[in-house]
Amino acid sequence: MNPDGASSRNAPPQDLAAERGVLGGVLVHGSEVLSGVASHLKPADFYDRRHGMIYQAMLALYDKNQPVDEITVTSRLNDESRLESMGGAAYLAELADIMLSPAHVDHYATLVKDKALLRGFINAAHKAIEEAHAHQAEPDIALEGAERAIFAATQERLSQQVSPIGDVVRSSLKIIEERFKNKGQVSGVPTGFKILDQLTTGLQAGDLIIIAGRPSMGKTAFALNVASNAALDSGVVVAIFSLEMSKEQLGMRLLASEARVSGSKIRSGFLSHNQDFPALTQAADRLHGSPIFIDDTPALSVLDLRAKARRLKLEHGLGLILVDYLQLMRGRGSTESREQEISNISRSLKALAKELSVPVVALSQLNRKVEERPGGDKRPMLSDLRESGAIEQDADVIAFIYRKKVYKKRDDPEEDDDNVAEIIIGKQRNGPTGTVRLAFLDDLTRFEDLTYDPVPE
Repeated sequence: MNPDGASSRNAPPQDLAAERGVLGGVLVHGSEVLSGVASHLKPADFYDRRHGMIYQAMLALYDKNQPVDEITVTSRLNDESRLESMGGAAYLAELADIMLSPAHVDHYATLVKDKALLRGFINAAHKAIEEAHAHQAEPDIALEGAERAIFAATQERLSQQVSPIGDVVRSSLKIIEERFKNKGQVSGVPTGFKILDQLTTGLQAGDLIIIAGRPSMGKTAFALNVASNAALDSGVVVAIFSLEMSKEQLGMRLLASEARVSGSKIRSGFLSHNQDFPALTQAADRLHGSPIFIDDTPALSVLDLRAKARRLKLEHGLGLILVDYLQLMRGRGSTESREQEISNISRSLKALAKELSVPVVALSQLNRKVEERPGGDKRPMLSDLRESGAIEQDADVIAFIYRKKVYKKRDDPEEDDDNVAEIIIGKQRNGPTGTVRLAFLDDLTRFEDLTYDPVPE
């Protein structure tokens, strides 16, 4: 049977026997069988439109806690004036005559679902062709539309199954027992800063971590320090997506920090042969063998970042993603408002962290209102995040970088804490908030531990 009249050679993927098997099993065994497939098998998954409508009638009865059998389904379709177009009562009787064990129905449902997935891929390919024809002068828009269609076709397949509470409790208890055995050890990716790691227990897999600050506070320097510490000290595979600076600029910053050579010396070329060059060479050797990957594609889209991150995860076992910075990314479409675009980007980064089970650290700008705040205290707050609503909601951890020295005037006297940066944990979904003080060596673009304790809130 081919409802669309296409030849078997050109017909889309389908398994009509499996479709009949599912329907026959439900007609004979009722809600007992339907409850096992209703959560993942949809009417649209059936290739034969009649089968989809019959299954829809079954679900309607099931939702109302009514019996699901040959008589009730026949009555339901008749009431909807669909019985004759379904083949009449005779076709339902034919389906009910298919003798199946209840255990087989779930397997047949999987076959039906798999064929529907393949048809979804084909439809996505057709959509990609349509996008290419419709946007011949704008290939980026065509590519984004094609990626969106293919991504949509895979989402239901990739979604996780519902887990019974017993399984969840057992796996959670194992994690607790492991942490009990390793008291005080960092459970996530170490940042390399002792007090900060004590406060956060590291960067946790599946978390979206926002590092925010006004210009010149050291956001990029801090992120690069975290990346090099994680890669060099813990062997974590790190992906850095830099939308603002080039690979070479990041490379020079990493070298300056690791070699402890002044960035101004590197920029001007006034380096010493006896001290600076040997230090830079040794730093280059250490970084050369480290598992750090850098992508400096400007205006990177969420879909492009996701594709590249998935590839790195598959090929290298990705352990940490850094994005510099969030507001420079492109959303899904040009028709979105800026607020909606940032919302989609933020939500997509959180989804990527969960999908790949890695921490995603994204740098973010702050509103200028910080500097307009009356009084001398310019320490940022959650409300200072630019396009803050979605970012604040999606993020698991939000950390602000604050340096009082940035706001000092040229003729202000020097103070002991001029080279101190505060890492203010303004939000931590699964832990305390607080402030960690670090030394910031500006010309080395390097953060280091101080002996101060965090200030809990």
